[in-house]
Amino acid sequence: MMNPRKYRPGYFLAPGECRDWMRKDRIEKAPVWCSVDMRDGNQSLVIPMSLEQKLEYYQTLLDVGFKEIEVGFPAASDTEYEFLRTLIERNMIPEDVTVQVLTQCREHIIRKTFEACKGAPSAIIHFYNSVSVAQREQVFRKSKEEIKEIAVAGATLVKQLAAEYEGNFRFEYSPESFTGTEPEYALEVCNAVLDVLQPSPDNNVIINLPVTVEMSLPHVYASQVEYMSKNLKYREYVTLSLHPHNDRGTGVADAELALLAGADRVEGTLFGNGERTGNVDIITLAMNMYSHGVDPRLDFSDMPALTEVYERCTGMHVYERSPYAGALVFAAFSGSHQDAIAKGMKYREEKQLAFWDVPYIPIDPRDINRAYDADVIRVNSQSGKGGIGYLLEQTYGYFLPPGMREHLSYVCKGISDREHKELKVSEVLDIFMEHYLNVPGAISVTDFDFMRENDAVKIDITFMRNGEQTKLQAEGNGSLSAINNALKAYTGKEYTLQVFTQHSMQGQGSQSVAASYIGLETTQGAMFWGAGTDTDVIKASTNALLSAFHNMVQSEA
Repeated sequence: MMNPRKYRPGYFLAPGECRDWMRKDRIEKAPVWCSVDMRDGNQSLVIPMSLEQKLEYYQTLLDVGFKEIEVGFPAASDTEYEFLRTLIERNMIPEDVTVQVLTQCREHIIRKTFEACKGAPSAIIHFYNSVSVAQREQVFRKSKEEIKEIAVAGATLVKQLAAEYEGNFRFEYSPESFTGTEPEYALEVCNAVLDVLQPSPDNNVIINLPVTVEMSLPHVYASQVEYMSKNLKYREYVTLSLHPHNDRGTGVADAELALLAGADRVEGTLFGNGERTGNVDIITLAMNMYSHGVDPRLDFSDMPALTEVYERCTGMHVYERSPYAGALVFAAFSGSHQDAIAKGMKYREEKQLAFWDVPYIPIDPRDINRAYDADVIRVNSQSGKGGIGYLLEQTYGYFLPPGMREHLSYVCKGISDREHKELKVSEVLDIFMEHYLNVPGAISVTDFDFMRENDAVKIDITFMRNGEQTKLQAEGNGSLSAINNALKAYTGKEYTLQVFTQHSMQGQGSQSVAASYIGLETTQGAMFWGAGTDTDVIKASTNALLSAFHNMVQSEA
C-alpha cells in the first residue's frame, strides 16, 4: 500500500524575492560546458569503461567540442589514476582544453589527486563535501560550523598544493547535496571557501551547485541559484556552475531555469548517463538551445555516430524516445501527422523558407544526420496516404495522384496490420510495383500507329490475349483517348477514364523516364488504379491504362 504521508519536502526556499529569471523567455547564449561522462557517468556503469574505451570516449568528447572534461576521480582506483597519467604523459590534452578531477575534502585523497595531476597543462581541482541537513545529521553527525571547517580546510590544502606541484590549476568547490541545504548556510560555506581561494581576474574560481538529488520543482532550484548568484562574494571572478541530476525527471528543466537565474556553466553527460536516474542530458539541453536559434557550441551533427560510440563504450542503450537522439524521436506513424509533415515539407520547398517550421518536427533531422525517409515518415497500420505518398516522392520520385495515394495507403496498412510489422520504404515501393506499376495482365499491346485527322486522333492498334493478336481501329481526342477507346471496343467493358497524370522522373531529353498514373471508374462508381513507366510517354500511358484495367478485371473476377 502506498503511503504518501511518510514523505515531506526536503528542500528550502531561497530567502527574499529571487524571481528575476521569470522575466526571461529564452537562453540567449551557450553556457560553459563540462562533460562528466568520464567520472560521474563512468562510475554509474555496471561495468566501468576500460582504459582503451575511456581513451576513445575522451576523443569523442573532444570531437564534439567540450573544452572542460571531468576525467575521473584519480584517487578512487588505479584505472582512474592511470587514465589521467596517460592523458598527461602522452600530451593528449589540447591547449584549449582543461581536464577536471574530483576529490573529497580529505587530506590523503587531495594529495593523491595532485600526484595524479602533476604536470597537467590545465586542470581543475574539483573538491567537495556534503553540507545538507540529512548528511550533517545522519552521516557526519557534525554541526554547521564543523561541516564548514571541512570545506575551508579543503580549500586551504588545495591552494597550498597547487603552489607546490608542477601544473596549471584552477579550483572548483561543490557544496554537495546543495538542494537539501538551507540556502543561507550554503552561501555561508561557499563564501568561506572563496575567502580562502581569493578569486581575482587571474584566478577564476568555480562554485558548483549540484542537484545531487532532485527534491523540488525546477523553479525552486532556479530561485536558489539566483539567490546564490546575487550574494556570492567575488561574483565577477566566480563561474557559477550547475550539476543537475534527474531523480524527478526534470534535470533539463532544472538546468534551463537555473541558466536563466544567472548560472554560467553546466556539468552533465551525453544522453544523461549517471547515478540513479542520471545526470542532466547535455544533448537535450544543447539541442533545445539549438532549436531556439542559439549556437550551443557543441557539434552534434552526426548523432547516429555519436550514439554508436556511446552504446559501444558504455554498454548502455539510448532509449528510442530519447529527445533528438532516439531512433523514433522524429518518427510519425499517425496518418494525420504524416499528412501534415508531408504538406509542411512541400510548403517549405515551394516558399523557399529560411526558417524551419514543419509541423510535428521541432528541428530539421538532417542537421543531426538523420534521414527523412528512414527517420520521419514511418509506415504501419496507423499510417496515412500523405506520408506514404511523400515517401515514394522523396525516395523514388513517384508523384501519385491523391486518390491513388489513398488507395495505396489502404493496401500498405492492410499488409502491415495482417503481418503485425512496420513497413520499410523499400517494402512500400515493392507493394506499389506489385499492385500498380506496369502490372502484367492477360491483355497487352504489341503495336500501334497514330494518324491525325482534323481534331481527332485515329489509331491502328494490335492487342494480344492468350497468344492471339487482334488488330482494330479507333479514334479519340488524343493519343490516350484513342487507345482507351480501342481497349473498350476490344473488351466490351464499360468504364470511365477518370484520372490521368504524368511526369518526368529522371534523366534529360530522350533518356528521361515518363511516369503515368490512371484511375478508371466503373459504372458502379468503384475506382481502380494503375501506373506505367517508359522512356516513351505514350507507352508509359498505355502501361498505366492496362495496369488499371487489369486491376479492375481482377476485382470483378
